[in-house]
Amino acid sequence: MNSKESVKNYRWGYLYVVTAAFMWGLSGSSAKFLFNSGITPYQLVQLRLTISTGLLFLWLSIGHRSLLKIDRKDILYFVLFGTVGMAGVQFTYLFTISKIKVAAAILLQYLAPSFIAIHSVVFMQDKLSPITVIALVGATFGCYLVVGAYNLEILSMNIIGIISGILSAITFAWYSVHGEYGMRRYNPWTVLFFALFFGALVWNVLHPPLEAFMHAYSLVQWTWILYIGVLGTLVPFGLYLEGINLIRSTRASITATLEPITAGIISYIFLNEIMEVAQIAGGAIIIASIICLQLNQEQDDKAPSIIRAQSRTDEYLSLIHISEPTRLWSGSRMPTSA
Repeated sequence: MNSKESVKNYRWGYLYVVTAAFMWGLSGSSAKFLFNSGITPYQLVQLRLTISTGLLFLWLSIGHRSLLKIDRKDILYFVLFGTVGMAGVQFTYLFTISKIKVAAAILLQYLAPSFIAIHSVVFMQDKLSPITVIALVGATFGCYLVVGAYNLEILSMNIIGIISGILSAITFAWYSVHGEYGMRRYNPWTVLFFALFFGALVWNVLHPPLEAFMHAYSLVQWTWILYIGVLGTLVPFGLYLEGINLIRSTRASITATLEPITAGIISYIFLNEIMEVAQIAGGAIIIASIICLQLNQEQDDKAPSIIRAQSRTDEYLSLIHISEPTRLWSGSRMPTSA
């Protein structure tokens, strides 16, 4: 991969994650509205996972059937990824929102980049560049300011909600890291489909099968349910994996801290909430942190897209190596006796 193509891929990776963050920013407030209207976190998780799984299956079946194939040896990986990763992220985040303020829930979930960075250093033996460390600290602090955590009095909030929020950060980090691992062998949309599939399967076992669909919801409720299922789950989680595929999980998770900025802008426009100077400063710090990340554009040979490309190249060269002696042998003539 030449340097220009590498920079182009990096930019696409950041764009994918930024778009996902904007979509997630609206879905948090949408979920809070649904909880206030009587829908439970258990029902909403079942609704969003089942809807997104069904729609993605239809899309892949129509035009991308090859992306529905996996090796049997990888089934256990997808079961765990869908259960702990996808289902875990969905439930812990929504349950947290049902117990404490959306701003606090977002802050707690975005401890995930720190967990991912620690995992990368301790278990993957990666070396974080100074710019990445600065961006990580800046994005986390910026997130703290944007959500107004200095006014939240988090320690006085519902303890179950706080624990759930911390678990949402852990499961989001787990989803990011293990999603990156799966994409070393599979396309991002293959990884997403089986994560959604097994997540939906598990949630339709833990919760009565399709129970959440057996209620008379209003048109407004169905509108937000479908939004959360499609533009709050299917599309952004797919784009987030596409981003990890190109820029890896640490960079992607830091970039995703744009979500609270989106939530703040939405609250300002639609709820007439005034953003304080500190919150605006926090947003500026997050944006500056993400710009810092993009200044360090070196190629990362551990990015899933590069690993898969290298694997395909190795397979092609291996086939050439095997077929070349056969071609030479079949094209030669046996010596004749005098």
